[in-house]
Amino acid sequence: MTILTDLQDRTRTWHRGSYRCAQVFAVITALCVLAMLIDQRTLEGAPIWAKPFKFAVSGSLYFFTWSWLVTLLPKFRRTASVLTNVLVVIFSAEYVLVVFQAARVRASHFNNATPLDNTIFQTMGGMIAVLWMVNLVLTVAVMFVKVPDRATGWAARIGAVLGMIGISLATLMSSPTPDQQALLDATGQSAMIGAHTVGLSDGGPGLPILGWSTVGGDLRIPHFLGLHGLQALPLLALALGVLAARYPRLRDDVVRLRLVLIAGVGYAGLLALLTWQALRGQSIVAPDGQTLAAFALLIAGIAFSGLIAIRRPAKDRELEASVR
Repeated sequence: MTILTDLQDRTRTWHRGSYRCAQVFAVITALCVLAMLIDQRTLEGAPIWAKPFKFAVSGSLYFFTWSWLVTLLPKFRRTASVLTNVLVVIFSAEYVLVVFQAARVRASHFNNATPLDNTIFQTMGGMIAVLWMVNLVLTVAVMFVKVPDRATGWAARIGAVLGMIGISLATLMSSPTPDQQALLDATGQSAMIGAHTVGLSDGGPGLPILGWSTVGGDLRIPHFLGLHGLQALPLLALALGVLAARYPRLRDDVVRLRLVLIAGVGYAGLLALLTWQALRGQSIVAPDGQTLAAFALLIAGIAFSGLIAIRRPAKDRELEASVR
């Protein structure tokens, strides 16, 4: 059996619509890379195809994960399947608008410069609101997942909640900046309403491809981290299951469960830390003493908790009883 055949067998029962959508966005990701190599135009200092590239990567990961999560639901599976199809339609429509604006070398988000730009962004805002509501319903449904491996089940639940938080953090970017508000108060108009950079205007120096600001706070960072908690926690549970073949201590499902819960708390702590850092107008590459101290305490807490979780006797089943 080839690797491709094995993968097809494993995914045969996954939600078809979102799985195919994930595959399409994987192909689009490659096309965006090609477009960035051919088309050298930029917008606010970034390649015009960088945003479609990032959205395609996120879309592929997002729908690949949901295509799997839907199959874990003992209840509401038919409803969840319909709602996941709604996510596919909404995200795909929004992506078309992102690509349309990129081709015009126009900002797709926060753009109020012309009636067409404003209409596009308002339309995208409505789509995002519907996507948020559907994602919330699906997140609630994921709380009822049933899988033999409890570490995987709790990884799915925590990951879905983190993903919901990540999507919600995007609302922090929608309010006018102080400069934009001053312009609105003075003239009643502003070409841009909302921003992802805190303390500076959008479009300054940033990390390659990602574009995250290297001179100010950037709210896209916690948004990205939270959104992809949906993949990070289940991948950790998968890795622990694979490592169990080599490390006997991990064969105890309670130990794996403890580690997943600790990782979930640590991930949430990192998400809060990065949000706090961004809101203070501080670049991800230039943390101050407070940020470094908080990060050190977080890492120390996770490491200490992880060691305790691994070293605790297998006969101690208190955690097992508490999460059943």
